[in-house]
This record gives sequence, structure tokens and C-alpha cells, in this order.
Amino acid sequence: MEKTIKKSWPTFAAFVVGFLWPFVQGLYLSFCKFTTVDKVEFNGFDNYIYALTDGEFLHAFWFTALFTVVSTVLINVLAFAIAMALTRGIKGTNLFRSVFFMPNLIGGIVLGYIWNILLNCVLTLLGQPLMSLSAPYGFLGLIILMCWQQIGYMMIIYIAGLQSIPNDYLEAARIDGASERQILWRIKIPNVMPSITICLFLSLTNGFKLFDQNLALTNGDPRHLTEMLALNIYNTFYGRSGAVWKGYGQAKAVLFCILVIVISLVQLKATRSKEVQQ
Repeated sequence: MEKTIKKSWPTFAAFVVGFLWPFVQGLYLSFCKFTTVDKVEFNGFDNYIYALTDGEFLHAFWFTALFTVVSTVLINVLAFAIAMALTRGIKGTNLFRSVFFMPNLIGGIVLGYIWNILLNCVLTLLGQPLMSLSAPYGFLGLIILMCWQQIGYMMIIYIAGLQSIPNDYLEAARIDGASERQILWRIKIPNVMPSITICLFLSLTNGFKLFDQNLALTNGDPRHLTEMLALNIYNTFYGRSGAVWKGYGQAKAVLFCILVIVISLVQLKATRSKEVQQ
């Protein structure tokens, strides 16, 4: 017991230094005006009042929420469909898995600039440069980028889940005359729920936390209409000078953190309750 406690001390110390203390300090700073952590002036809930009444922040929230819902559904449906196809023993399965997974290896900022160049080239040929388009086109571009990057990663998780289903379940269902559709909904999906839990968690959190791709592809244009929460917080904190803006940005960051934590916990509880024991 004592050895276990001694071994856990370095991990606990790293957790306190790397996460707990910065979080507590950031929570305190969200109630202050400051330029550095040594120049702090407490101003109560003013920062939160501003954040909750800031039109750009509220728009970024609804834009991010819509983006997250659409991207999560598309990513998981397409990834599961591809995983189903690649577990049927078709020729070249390993090659297809590698090709689909490859975009996930590219950094988000690089990926954003790559798609910025690609979309600009295509739209310029059509006589409509990307930066002159309206917000729906920026939204569509972000959805395409996110799907292209994330589908391959989720596909690997779904493949692992599908391959873990005992063959006895599938054979018994076919002997009983179950159709492929019934097998999918009654056997495969319930038994893949742990994989669905993981993929939904990753998709939701990645969608809400999206920053570098948003910065590289649209940078919030036009007129902050494609600005997501993380980019809005960044622009508030670093894009304007003055102690008050640091406090506003910090308050937004705390609200953002709480939002992601709550949504993640609700999703985990909802999907874990549907998992079955094999």
C-alpha cells in the first residue's frame, strides 16, 4: 500500500502543477482585470456579465453547437459505414484503412491551410474566391475539413469494436433467420456501444474545441460569422490590448471549459447506459 502511494506521488504532483493549479488560478483571474498574473484587480462578475451579453460570443456558441452536432453525426455515420464495409473481407482492406486514416496524421493548422488553398483554387475557377463567400460556405468548408480529418480515426475504433463481436452471436442470428438489417440493429450496434461511446465523446469534444482549423480556413470571416468558441476566446484575449479584455477572455474560457465538461459527462452517461456486456 505504501509503495503504491509513493509511486502515485509523481503523477499527483504533475496533475497539480500541470492542471489543478493553473485551473484554479485561471478561475480566480476570470473575476479580475489583469495584464499579468502579478498585476490583478478584482472586479467581481463584470467579466461574466460581459461574456454572457456579448453578441459575438453568443453567435460563436450557436455556430459551434450547430457545427458540432452536424459534424458528429456525419463523422460517426460515415466512419461506421466504412468500418462495416472494411470488415467484410474485401480485397485491399489494409490499403483502404491506411488511406482513410492518413489525414488524421496531418496537423490541424496545416490541414486548414491545405483546404484553404484547395477551396480557393476551386472557387476561383468558378469565379467566386473563398474569402468573399457568405457564412454558410465557411460552415460547409469546416464540416468537410473536419470529416476528412476525423472519419479515418473513428473508423479504426469502429473496426476494433466490430471485430470484437463474437462470431457465435452472428452465426446464431443467421441460423434463426435474422436479416442483415436485424443483425445490424439487434446485435452489431448494441455490442459496438463502447466504441460508439468513445467516438461520440471524441467527436463532440473535438467539435467544440476546434481552433486551429477554424483559424486557418476561415479565421472567422466574414465579419466573425464563422468564428467558433475557441477562436472567439483567442481573439478576445490576444486580439485586443488592455487589462479588461484579458479578464473578458478568461471568463469566456471558464464558461467554455464548464460547457465542454457538462456536455461530455451527459454524453458519456447517456451512451454508457446502453452498453451491453458480452
